[in-house]
Amino acid sequence: DQRLSAYGLEIGLVSPERHQAVLDKYAAVDREIKRLESCHLAPTTALNAMLEARDTAPVTNSARLADLLRRPQVSYADLAPFDTERPSLPASVTEEVEIQIKYAGYLARQEKQVAEFQKEEARRLPENLDYAAIAGLRLEAQEKLAKIRPVSIGQAGRISGVSPADIAVLL
Repeated sequence: DQRLSAYGLEIGLVSPERHQAVLDKYAAVDREIKRLESCHLAPTTALNAMLEARDTAPVTNSARLADLLRRPQVSYADLAPFDTERPSLPASVTEEVEIQIKYAGYLARQEKQVAEFQKEEARRLPENLDYAAIAGLRLEAQEKLAKIRPVSIGQAGRISGVSPADIAVLL
């Protein structure tokens, strides 16, 4: 992460040269990802033979290199014979490109979950809330919430015995 490397530079843990090398690496990663997202391969016998040999579906229409790389069975190296415009990149860059493309969906989902968690943590519950007076809240949840007195919806959701349905009632 650029913020961490900049912080390391600020406090003297990282040399300016090392900091620049990290920035250069991630700039190269970004350029290569953009290239893979925009480059298309036409279906060929050789391409489909490679895909079938790796137990993945052949292509019938033009396919983006990034979409092929997202397949779990296909590696960055597997696409080299078909990628005529591939630049010469260090292994550390190609490895990071492959990781970022393959796991982008998972990372986006995790970032969304973190954002939702932060939103729930920001939703405060009144200090004097009478949980027994809330219609639809299960008895176990009423008792646990009254005993623990959570300060936020996020904290209430982490209490054993308080279900997602109870949280929906609180909201």
